[in-house]
Amino acid sequence: MKKRAELLAQRIEEGAATLADFARGLSAREWRTVVRPDGRTVGVIVHHVASVYPIEVHLAMVVANGNAVTDVTWDAVAEMNGKHAAENTNATKEETLELLVRNSQAAADAVRAFTDEQLDRAAPFSLNAGAPLTAQFVIEDHALRHSWHHLAKIKMALATGKTAVLAATQQ
Repeated sequence: MKKRAELLAQRIEEGAATLADFARGLSAREWRTVVRPDGRTVGVIVHHVASVYPIEVHLAMVVANGNAVTDVTWDAVAEMNGKHAAENTNATKEETLELLVRNSQAAADAVRAFTDEQLDRAAPFSLNAGAPLTAQFVIEDHALRHSWHHLAKIKMALATGKTAVLAATQQ
């Protein structure tokens, strides 16, 4: 058993499950809440997290195989995210959560297959100014962190929205 890969996979699963559990409890209004300054709705962001697991694991595998990632830039990410948002504005909570479960599980399973040698391998990574990053860092900074990052932003947006609604009703 590859302990490091297993632990990484378990943390991917934990993050996805935490995001899914939170999203399941959202009302229809909360699902459609716009997250500022992002501009996407909560539902679109959850769908985004679910849909990019295959890309994130692919990039980690590129690095694990000793190859540089040269074509991923923040502009390319912004373009991809904008296209995704436009195409998935009406994604339902049910289909989004199914995608989140399916893709996070596939990502975790793929990460379980990494060897320690692959996790330790580093290659230039264009999203981080060409810094030579290890495959483990790419996994941690993308597939693993992504659900936690967006969940925090969603919670903040919903809390801010509730505060604004509460203040307006008290006046």
